[in-house]
Amino acid sequence: MTNDLILIIDFGSQVTQLIARRLREAGVYTEILPCTTIADKISTAKPRGVILSGGPASVAMADTPRAPQIVFDLAVPVLGICYGQQTMCQQLGGRVEPGKRREFGRADLRVIEPSALFEGVWDDAASKHTVWMSHGDHVAALPDGFRVVAKSANAPFAAVADEARHYYGVQFHPEVVHTEGGDRLLSRFAIGICGCSGSWSMAAYRQRAIAAIRAQVGDGKVICALSGGVDSSVAAALIHEAIGEQLTCVFVDHGLLRVGEAEEVVRLFGGQYNIPLIHKDVAELFLGRLEGISDPEQKRKIIGNSFIEVFDAEAAKIDGARFLAQGTLYPDVIESISAAGGDAVTIKSHHNVGGLPEDMVLELVEPLRELFKDEVRALGRELGLPEILVSRHPFPGPGLAIRIPGAITRDKLNILREADAVYLDEIRKAGLYDKIWQAFAVLLPVKTVGVMGDARSYDYACALRAVTSSDGMTADSYPFSHDFLSRTATRIVNEVKGVNRVTYDVTSKPPGTIEWE
Repeated sequence: MTNDLILIIDFGSQVTQLIARRLREAGVYTEILPCTTIADKISTAKPRGVILSGGPASVAMADTPRAPQIVFDLAVPVLGICYGQQTMCQQLGGRVEPGKRREFGRADLRVIEPSALFEGVWDDAASKHTVWMSHGDHVAALPDGFRVVAKSANAPFAAVADEARHYYGVQFHPEVVHTEGGDRLLSRFAIGICGCSGSWSMAAYRQRAIAAIRAQVGDGKVICALSGGVDSSVAAALIHEAIGEQLTCVFVDHGLLRVGEAEEVVRLFGGQYNIPLIHKDVAELFLGRLEGISDPEQKRKIIGNSFIEVFDAEAAKIDGARFLAQGTLYPDVIESISAAGGDAVTIKSHHNVGGLPEDMVLELVEPLRELFKDEVRALGRELGLPEILVSRHPFPGPGLAIRIPGAITRDKLNILREADAVYLDEIRKAGLYDKIWQAFAVLLPVKTVGVMGDARSYDYACALRAVTSSDGMTADSYPFSHDFLSRTATRIVNEVKGVNRVTYDVTSKPPGTIEWE
């Protein structure tokens, strides 16, 4: 998208994506490439600077990853973080060895010499700052030209610098929120040292993306699988702005959506935005094929294959369709690169419900593939989409099917829809919807005995889940008050026939995956 670029070479750290996010928040366009990337791809990108990420391996072992030599041949600034610092120092002639004491968590960093990397961040010499460490090995000897600029109790080379070549290494992780001023340090490297303009924005992205869509599509026709979720909706709106009537959206209504979603999609895109829209109601087909199926992966495959079958049949009716649009996001691209060992394969396309057919003849149009989820929301606002859509919680391709463990029935779907609607209504009334990344109800595959009034009941238990996140890469359970949970549970039991017990799931999601479901 731009030559005002910082490349991140990924060595497998769970928080590599946070480096890119921090820099994009500072207006610097950033891309992540695996450490196995060939030299030509790195050179062709023409980055203004390179960041070497952390990673789980040990530089002290001979068969662990190293930075491609092209990184040091480009004559651009380089910042090594944790493992990145260690491999940079060793590759340039220094030495790394296992530390006598490991260092994990918060640590006090002491600045001992000024450095261009610290300007405007940590200017005062001999000051102490809280940073986040996560290492067992450490640099034991520096390459020629480097000097130590900061230390911690267990890292004598906590920050090092070769000012002449603009090479810097930090043992701590500036990308995590626990490091004091870490975001400013990354910004200082990209803008102050590498010379990036810091002008990357959604407005600029919008114009470049529209130009790219027009150049790719020409006078061809594009079909888009519209689900009503944030990704496909923003992609459809952006493509429609670029090529107008050349776009046709196909909305496959599989009967597994939340209350009122199908009607909202048709009203918004077919009515308000006047985007050509095919609404295919195939709920009976999907529910028939799912009857009696309990295994969640089998459900996903049935839904994915059925979706593609219906979508292909409708797409075949559109004369001259040559392109398929989908809402691939940057985390999808990164995940596919990792899975393929270096070459990106498109995995979005309802990647959690089956993927694309191998014999697909349509060319892909993926205008969001450089964006994180929160950036897609920002682009949606830039395009003027309503906030109720832009801020909508993520919803998986298989819909309610994977929120009903065990076999799916129409009765279970109706019970879950009603319970989920009550839950989200209470969240909105409490002003919490935008503070939560994703909230939903799950209909558990057990019935419990209860007493309601003067009669016994034998009905389902319903679990509620809500998580906080900025991008879906990591998540924590939302700390609802007892009053909120009590009020919501009471409403569900009273208003939803078929539920007599409500529980709250406090599970958190570790790093390493893209979507909660």
